[in-house]
Amino acid sequence: MSGSNYDGKGKRIKVLSHPGLPLVGLMFLATLPFGASIKQSVPRVKLSHRELLQAGSVSLFLGPSEGLHSHSLLLDEERGRLLLGARDHVYLLDPDNLVTAARKIYWPAPRDRVEMCKLAGKNANLECANFVRVLHNYNRTHVYACGTGAFHPNCAFIEITGRREDGVFQLLSGTVESGRLKCPFDPLQPFTSVLTDQYLYAGTSSDFLGKDTTFTRSLGPPPDQHYIRTDISEDYWINEARFISAHPIADTYNPDDDKIYFFFREVSWEGNDKSILSRVARVCKNDVGGLRSLTNKWTTFLKARLVCSVPGPDGVDTHFDELQDIFLLPTRDDKNPVVYAVFTTSSSIFRGSAVCVYSMADIRAVFNGPYAHKEGPDHRWVEYEGRIPYPRPGTCPSKTYDPRIKTTKDFPDEVVSFIRFHPLMYRSVYPLTGRPVFTRVRVDYTLTQIVVDRVLAEDGQYEVMFLGTDAGSVLKVVSITQENWSTEEVVLEELQVFQVPTAILSMELSSKQQQLYVGSSEGLAQVSLSRCHLYGQVCAECCLARDPYCAWDGHTCSRYVPASKRRARRQDIKHGDPASQCWDTEDSLGGGRVEERVLFGVQSNSTFLECTPKSQQAQIRWFKQRPGSERREEVRKVHSPPRVHTHRHTRTHIHIHTHTHTHTHTTQTLKQIIFTFLPCLLLHTCSWLSPKVGLDIAFVDFTVLEGLHCFHARSQNRDVSYIRTSKPPKTSQFTSL
Repeated sequence: MSGSNYDGKGKRIKVLSHPGLPLVGLMFLATLPFGASIKQSVPRVKLSHRELLQAGSVSLFLGPSEGLHSHSLLLDEERGRLLLGARDHVYLLDPDNLVTAARKIYWPAPRDRVEMCKLAGKNANLECANFVRVLHNYNRTHVYACGTGAFHPNCAFIEITGRREDGVFQLLSGTVESGRLKCPFDPLQPFTSVLTDQYLYAGTSSDFLGKDTTFTRSLGPPPDQHYIRTDISEDYWINEARFISAHPIADTYNPDDDKIYFFFREVSWEGNDKSILSRVARVCKNDVGGLRSLTNKWTTFLKARLVCSVPGPDGVDTHFDELQDIFLLPTRDDKNPVVYAVFTTSSSIFRGSAVCVYSMADIRAVFNGPYAHKEGPDHRWVEYEGRIPYPRPGTCPSKTYDPRIKTTKDFPDEVVSFIRFHPLMYRSVYPLTGRPVFTRVRVDYTLTQIVVDRVLAEDGQYEVMFLGTDAGSVLKVVSITQENWSTEEVVLEELQVFQVPTAILSMELSSKQQQLYVGSSEGLAQVSLSRCHLYGQVCAECCLARDPYCAWDGHTCSRYVPASKRRARRQDIKHGDPASQCWDTEDSLGGGRVEERVLFGVQSNSTFLECTPKSQQAQIRWFKQRPGSERREEVRKVHSPPRVHTHRHTRTHIHIHTHTHTHTHTTQTLKQIIFTFLPCLLLHTCSWLSPKVGLDIAFVDFTVLEGLHCFHARSQNRDVSYIRTSKPPKTSQFTSL
């Protein structure tokens, strides 16, 4: 006779039985504990590259077969275009859809330069080509671009007019010029540049070997062109630097005070101790160099240390000293963006990454504080306690403050001399919270890139961080400030953007398009900022996700859009408490229909049962329950993947198992598994298997029982039960012993 059951979607399924087969054998229920022991840094959702593609959440632009080698991105949302600097090419893409046909400019390095590069021992594919690393809007119709030129950098203007599909897109060959001090020689060397007011500010190497590094200003509207650089003769200005980021930031409402802030890491010597430290530096935009000293060199250059560390219980901090990336999150006040910084450790023993957040007010306070002083190369930096000349070194010239000082050439000699030997501030810049807002240690990747989006949710405003790694993945993280001012890090997603684990080199965020653009040597990826439907199909699962982009709309977990009219949107980012949001819904966690499965086991054999929850932040617990009993016992499980091992089965070893899923003190029954033991001496090889194979079936997934027929027969004076079908099922549905 036949029994009936229902799957997790309410569909009626057929479960075949025989008078000699007990229908209720061993039942497994799946429930989850989200308790305090769960680390919030575990991603709630982890998607492979294939799963991202299947979800329609990523599109790729891969370029030629030898690799795209994406090194620079220029997103222009106003004009609806995305420029990509790559190996020997500049691509013009549609930011709405990377799959649409791209236009390109072929810009190779001269053949003789390529040959000279090879003779110098450089890699023909990875170094001896023109890797485009500079892309900046110069005006509405032209972009300034620079490439490495096979270790002979060059720059040129690109004209872009008309529609993206058929307008003008060409390199102006007559504008090609040397890119030295504007673009690095080495395509892999960290580098930064920014173009503002038609001036190009760049931090890069000044020689083929890449040892001498400098921060320069070039271009500019003629005839007012002032080429300024840092003093490379003094290694305590900038020493073997790796430049990360540069930004124009106004300090006051007086435009004469406008400055360029730039971030880098460098080699630092304290006596005989060598270390790598991260810095923030600044120069005045109206700096034109000194008159008699520091001619054509910065006279307003100052730098300070950026500290990102975790306080230790014994007073010894764990430092993340190597700056990797910077993102400035705008605020209503243009003078005070929030500075997000990614750091890694410099230790070869301890590998880790951290994100620290700084305020411009704290940075300015350090630059307005005491200077550091060093007696000689073998001495350590100490606080300078002597007389400070007027005007204060590092101050921008302005006739508003002093009519006698109109330019930096009007600075007194003692001011120029002071800043030449005292470019370092004595105090360091510390993060806002006194510690990182996010850390990653003991993982097989390090963080390389960061962009941040400010998102308005139902219970406030949140900053969502997108963090690129050297393994081709992106972490989506929100840092939540609680009532006691402590911060909680919540990893919402871990996305394997690229199939091949390759370092992410660039990222751009479009809040307007709700897209993230991710570049690597493999190609360029366009990733949606949210995948709300993957969090679950009930209100509680959506609420537990704590994703500011998502909310329960009464039917599904969908994109949250702030509106003037208040709608029934369920969302709790600060606490993730479904009890306060989904109390009146029938499909909250712990309620509703539980998925039920029936498995058939063979006597005297063992079986592994697996279960994967939607959330990786959940704990899996398995329980067994004997038929007719209310008592549940927790059973042993193997942690990765979450599974339980059932002992060797006998006809009398019949249980009911429950498998639960727990998150933030909320428990959900995920699955009920009824394990039925076949009371036969041997489950014969099925008719679709060759007799030569000789495999016995250990268990059969109940989903394949539809359409099968169970027979009872006599064989060698013994009862034998077996299953036979005329159509072989998928082999993955059976486990063989």
